[in-house]
Amino acid sequence: MKNNIKYLVYSMLSLSLLQTSCESFLTIDSPTGVTDEQWWNTETDAYNAIASVYVGIPGGSSGRNIMYYAGLTDEAVHRGDFKGDYDSFTRGLATSRWGVANSIWQDDYICVRRANRFLENVDRVYMDATLKDRMKLEARALRAYYHMELMLLFGDIPLLERSLTPEENTQPRTAEQKVYEFVVSELKYCAENLPSSYVNADRWRMTSGVCWSLLSRLGLIKKDFELAKTASKKVIESGVYKLWVNNTNRSASYSELFSYAGELNDERIFFKENGCSNAWTTFAPFGIGGETYLSPTNKVIDNYETRQGKTIQELGRDSMLVYQKNPNFNNNRDPRLRASVFVPYESFQGQYTLDPFYNPSDKIGETKSTATGFWIKKYVDARDRQSKSGSLDFMIIRYAEILLNYSEALIESGEWNHADVTRYINEVRSRAAMPAINTGLYNSQARMRELIRRERQAELAFEGGRYFDIRRWGIDTEVLNGEVYGATNPTTGELVKVQTRKYNRSREGLWPIPENEIIANPNIVQNPNY
Repeated sequence: MKNNIKYLVYSMLSLSLLQTSCESFLTIDSPTGVTDEQWWNTETDAYNAIASVYVGIPGGSSGRNIMYYAGLTDEAVHRGDFKGDYDSFTRGLATSRWGVANSIWQDDYICVRRANRFLENVDRVYMDATLKDRMKLEARALRAYYHMELMLLFGDIPLLERSLTPEENTQPRTAEQKVYEFVVSELKYCAENLPSSYVNADRWRMTSGVCWSLLSRLGLIKKDFELAKTASKKVIESGVYKLWVNNTNRSASYSELFSYAGELNDERIFFKENGCSNAWTTFAPFGIGGETYLSPTNKVIDNYETRQGKTIQELGRDSMLVYQKNPNFNNNRDPRLRASVFVPYESFQGQYTLDPFYNPSDKIGETKSTATGFWIKKYVDARDRQSKSGSLDFMIIRYAEILLNYSEALIESGEWNHADVTRYINEVRSRAAMPAINTGLYNSQARMRELIRRERQAELAFEGGRYFDIRRWGIDTEVLNGEVYGATNPTTGELVKVQTRKYNRSREGLWPIPENEIIANPNIVQNPNY
């Protein structure tokens, strides 16, 4: 059962985070504004202070909305500026006033400061020494994570290893390589010293596995494949995590991952409690009482193989057109498609047929309706329909990603035919009831690279990772320019044109440093072309 007292503390601290500006936070000595002598006394004070550092951990559809990153890729289209103006970025219109960049910059640095303040003051607290040391490691791991997120989005950033006074708030940007080395060093140290697991009530805390998993992801993004392999292997060999499988109804295993039925599983490694609490009013079709602000494109739908392990492109143009018109034709697609996406004319619980072309409630382009004719199904649980909210956790990193990270790192290191590559990819595919890799067909580094990239999107669609994948693969310019399409219009037989996108890697390859930061800090230089 979830800890209601902790939720109350989190809610209060989250509200404080949203209401506190960077400037006011810099001039406050503690999480609540009282003096250090008043705050740093009891174990409860330490718990509350470390909880304030956790506040910045992003959610999927609530909080910082990692799933919205899909709207910055060829996977999805975002609508609804009040949830963040992601759409302007895809059209090359983001400026230094872009709200998404501003909020992440501010929130991450607030949490970095809180981590530093915790590390500088927790020794004042009278409490168990072992517990205190563990909390210090949590703070260091979180500080590294926030720096990592900032670095991956903005490039060079100020590296802050201690809290600053208002007079010191003019730090220049630190070279990305130095930030990278700091993050790697901190996460390795924490990984080697944090517990591997906690009792269920504390499973949301930073663990050794979380740190190794972050390093696995970071190594892959930065093409440090030795780091990615080593870190992934640490997670795999820990024995703490495994793919979620419903042994009673195996075919439901993948879909249950994103529902209450499979929420408490051993696959989740790094997650945000309640991180998809408002999925119903973010992804669900309007016609069943939901609201839709992130809609899948035809590209992500076309990525799914048939149940026989064939791509629809391999089947020829006629068959491809059939599957584009009816994505689940003859129920012959990768089951992860049905688990991840609502498609046109699908029945919701046998009670309502989704029709984005002729039903006014679900019509493409209408307010709160789909922009493409498709809807995200992950984290949309029918139990939330009546209240339009819930308590679903969001998995920032899950074990399936680690298996794919390790396999890709091997492939990119030239070890494409290593036994572990097929072993772990097949584990992921098998859980989804997909056939094993045809090694006679996928018999080179280039072919295995093609497979792993398709597998990552099929397994991890809309979970936020593709934003970084397409950039590290160097295909961002290719997939983020030009027309975006949705479902096939049954009247015209043509794909619905949704928007035209514009992307320039020399500009949109990094996010803009917030204008307020540039004005306040004369030592901060803006990213190119903003």
